[in-house]
Amino acid sequence: MLRRALTIAAALAAPALAHGADASLSFAHFMPANSWQNTELFEAWAAEVEAQSGERIDVTVFPAQTLGKAPQGYDNARDGIADIAWTVQGYTAGRFPLSHIVELPGLFETAEVGSCAFQKLYDSGALDAEYADTHVLFVHTHGPGHLHTVSKPVTTLAELDGLQIRHPTVVIGGLLEELGAVPVGMPAPRIYESAERGTIDGFMLPWEAVAGFRADEVSDHHTEFGFYALAFVATMNKGAYERLPEDLKAVVDANSGMKWALIAGRGYDAGDVTGREKTLASGTLHQIEGDERAAWQAAADRAAAAYIASLDAQGLPGTETHEAVKGYVAECKAELGG
Repeated sequence: MLRRALTIAAALAAPALAHGADASLSFAHFMPANSWQNTELFEAWAAEVEAQSGERIDVTVFPAQTLGKAPQGYDNARDGIADIAWTVQGYTAGRFPLSHIVELPGLFETAEVGSCAFQKLYDSGALDAEYADTHVLFVHTHGPGHLHTVSKPVTTLAELDGLQIRHPTVVIGGLLEELGAVPVGMPAPRIYESAERGTIDGFMLPWEAVAGFRADEVSDHHTEFGFYALAFVATMNKGAYERLPEDLKAVVDANSGMKWALIAGRGYDAGDVTGREKTLASGTLHQIEGDERAAWQAAADRAAAAYIASLDAQGLPGTETHEAVKGYVAECKAELGG
């Protein structure tokens, strides 16, 4: 029987295994309980695993950071605080340098294609060293992220100069610096309060997340450019996976990889459509055109090139991996018709 949205206290009071189950798994994430991610992705994954296991696996989903704060998500899965965690790789800076390549601007236009390409990259083995301490279920991206500002419209680089803008990862922070802004790192759940208090002038988010974190309530202007896409991972504690009998491992394996990467990507694409509509019902849209757009694109290209060069300088296959991602994007566009 699937249990949802328990508090930590309730979870600690619960028996180690649900009645009749051979294995009980906790699935932690930082999205709100009423988010589409919670219901259509994480609870759906849990329901599928439970059904395919004949209820021998019981999954409890913990939304809204109730089983650990967003920045600790990956470590919580690694250390067994949660059996499974969904998180942003960039919340643990420096740990996933090759994974961050999928965040660079201009690689893809939809989360479905980005998620497909990222999963192909993971399946190739190129990222094995980055995730050696957990058992990855699937990886994915969201759609293009845009700039949202609290009170000041931004249509030129001069208007962006010096603004304090929230960024999710060091890669996006480098892009903001190249554009002339002052990058401020923080996880998405902190955006609302920070914008409301005036400690940031704006933030980077895709349309889906602006609505999902109610950030449309604290931003007036929205500059649509497609700056980046964020990398995500759903991963499992190695011990929790190894303790499963072989037939139950097979159930988890059947619900890993491309199937759920694409479900996540398609969910984000659908969320971008509705999130854009909701956000622009009360905000003003700004587009970057002509020579100004070329200047923004040149800055984005410099930031991407600098990141790839930094990986190469560390002895990591930055250029090789970047080229591989572009190849996987082309494959995914052909396969998915996008």
